[in-house]
Amino acid sequence: MPQVLKAPLAVEFPFTRSLGPVQSAFLTGLRERVLLGVKTVDGRVLVPPVEYDPVTADEIRDLVEVAGTGTVTTWAWNHEPRRGQPLDTPFAWVLVRLDGADTALLHALDVPGPDAVRTGMRVRVRWAEERTGAITDIACFEPYDGEPEQPAGHSGEFEDAITGIVAAARLDYTYSPGRAQSAYIHALSDRRMVGERCPSCRKVYVPPRGACPTCGVATSEQVEVGPRGTVTTFCIVNIKAKNLDIEVPYVYAHIALDGADLALHARIGGIPYDQVRMGLRVEPVWTDGSRFPDHYRPTGEVDAEYDTYKELL
Repeated sequence: MPQVLKAPLAVEFPFTRSLGPVQSAFLTGLRERVLLGVKTVDGRVLVPPVEYDPVTADEIRDLVEVAGTGTVTTWAWNHEPRRGQPLDTPFAWVLVRLDGADTALLHALDVPGPDAVRTGMRVRVRWAEERTGAITDIACFEPYDGEPEQPAGHSGEFEDAITGIVAAARLDYTYSPGRAQSAYIHALSDRRMVGERCPSCRKVYVPPRGACPTCGVATSEQVEVGPRGTVTTFCIVNIKAKNLDIEVPYVYAHIALDGADLALHARIGGIPYDQVRMGLRVEPVWTDGSRFPDHYRPTGEVDAEYDTYKELL
């Protein structure tokens, strides 16, 4: 039995969003070391600000400056900071109700240990040296035993206001594909493609899943398929992906490998994008050192009849 594989996996992408007038003012204010909230119809001040009252759903635009000092309302100790968190040494996550606000802001508190933090303690903002208009412009909170700060009453109007942000989203996993897909990946190292046959319905699944999704029974019989196959359906990609060195437009297709009862997806190359079609016969193209086919290209065979792949769309 081939070794079951395991490897670290990171899913990462930049998340881009535009800002409305309230969030724009809040983030621009952080860049300028100004803390802004919004005042609701009943006089509550919400920090961080929102565009609609969470109680009445009324739109709110009345900006009000609050102080950089506040009170810890609750906390939790983070004994092992992760990549990208505010501090690289153990710290407390705290909810801080800033002076002048009625709600609490979540951020990090820089203290030496959990014995140094408590509900009700006074803290103040420690500003980052370089500020760009993001929540990270607040480097963290720190303990404070002085008088409450007095806001200057800023109107929330700024020159060169921030209108959009790009935030990096990342999830880190240790991923194991399991017995069935490990065998599939091992076979790809030898440029072979294997699936598994269901003992009940006799369908061959590629990539194998370890169980038949139709019958719900385990699969173990390996079946070699392909390497050629048929395009069952496809889409034309017109948006260039970051860090992907493929010129647009290009085609991604579902391909039913010969002998398989489940289509897999792959890029189609070696043919103009507007000539790709259902029924096109294709074969894999491998590059040096690659475990997976780089793309599929036309074989030159006559197109497959629709009836031969209609159940695999």
